[in-house]
Amino acid sequence: MEKREALYSGKAKSVYRTDDPDRFVLLFRDDTSAFDGEKKEQLARKGMVNNRFNAFIMEKLEAAGIPTHFEKVLSPVESLVKKLDMFPVECVVRNYAAGSLCRRLGVEEGQALQPPTFELFLKNDELHDPMINESLAETFGWAGADDLAQMKALTYKVNEVLKKLFDDAGMLLVDYKLEFGRFNGQIVLGDEFSPDGCRIWDKETRKKMDKDRFRQGLGEVIEAYEEVGRRLGIQFD
Repeated sequence: MEKREALYSGKAKSVYRTDDPDRFVLLFRDDTSAFDGEKKEQLARKGMVNNRFNAFIMEKLEAAGIPTHFEKVLSPVESLVKKLDMFPVECVVRNYAAGSLCRRLGVEEGQALQPPTFELFLKNDELHDPMINESLAETFGWAGADDLAQMKALTYKVNEVLKKLFDDAGMLLVDYKLEFGRFNGQIVLGDEFSPDGCRIWDKETRKKMDKDRFRQGLGEVIEAYEEVGRRLGIQFD
C-alpha cells in the first residue's frame, strides 16, 4: 500500500490518499485542541496512544458485528481505513449527564440517564457544531430517514458493547460521539473512537480520564488515556 498526498488535515488527524482509490491512511498526530481550537497544545505520545486505542475499539466492534472503516494498523501513528462518503452529522450518546447537557438543562453532573439519550449535531466548525434534529437532517439533505434510522440503531448497538466493556474494566462510559459514512452502499462507522471523543470516569472515584483533563487544565492527559487503555487490555509501546 503506497501512501500518497495529503487529502485533509483536521485538528488532530490527517488523511492521506493511497494507490487504492477505496483506501486512506489515517495519521494520528500529537496535536490537541479544545474550545473550537482556542486552546491548542502538542502532547507527546498522543498520536500513538489514540491510534492503538482506536484500533482496539474498532476490532471489538467488528467482532460484535458492527461494520467499521478500520482495516489495520500500519505504524505507531497510522492506520489503513476504508474511504467513506461521510455524513456531516455526529451521533452522540449520553449514559450519564455531563458537559453541554448539564449547561443546557441545568441537570446535575453524573446523573445516570435511563434510557441513554441520543442526539444529533451538525459537523460545522464555523457554527460550533450546532445541535440538530432528524427533521432538519432530512430537510437539508444531510442524511435520509433510513440513513438516520440505521445510524441510530448502530449507535445504540455500539453503546451496548462499549458500556459493558468499560464497566467490566472499572470505568463509566459517560458519553461519546460517533460518525458514520457509506461504503459500497453500506453504512459504516468511521472517524475514530478514543478518549478525545468521549468522556470516561473511574467508576468508584469519578476521576476524569478523558479529554476533559485537557479542557479543564487537570494535567496528566496522556497518562490518563494510557491508564484507560491498560484497564481495557491495550498494550502500548
